[in-house]
Amino acid sequence: MEAKRKIEIGKVYSTKVGGSWLPVRIDKSLGHGRYEGAPLPSGKTIKVSTDAVKGDGQTLEQWTAARTPRPAQEPEPTKPTRTDGGEAKPRAKAVRPAKEKKDRKPSALDAAATVLAEAKAPLTAKEMVERMLAKGLWQTGGKTPAATIYAAIIREIAAKGADARFRKAERGKFTLAK
Repeated sequence: MEAKRKIEIGKVYSTKVGGSWLPVRIDKSLGHGRYEGAPLPSGKTIKVSTDAVKGDGQTLEQWTAARTPRPAQEPEPTKPTRTDGGEAKPRAKAVRPAKEKKDRKPSALDAAATVLAEAKAPLTAKEMVERMLAKGLWQTGGKTPAATIYAAIIREIAAKGADARFRKAERGKFTLAK
């Protein structure tokens, strides 16, 4: 049989509290391997058993000293030297070439807005898709592109409300809001 651990009052131990290991200062013994303590971040009183405690225990001063950040010591900058004894020139940083911007095709909603701007009357989603495909503004391999456009326009209207680019003119037909 394993010998019982000796837990000292006033020391800080790692203790499992609610599934996490927290530092707990043990304040008093309740007997039969149970203790009362305070988790250090909050200070609320909790009860723990010997089984939920690990570590050898530290004094409160040792625990806080171990967790305080030490001042960073920066090494002295050294001068670069050459092998022949002369002074080295600092290297220039490598410059990356700027990335070229790609010409992007307009999104389906941008293409729909373009088609509606050119149209004199409200259009259905099917009519918009036919015009977008004819002008080459949008490409799709989907089976129901009209349903896709219809759903996207409805989502934009619902999400942006008065700020949406589209508005419903009548049942199944849309116009530009502005």
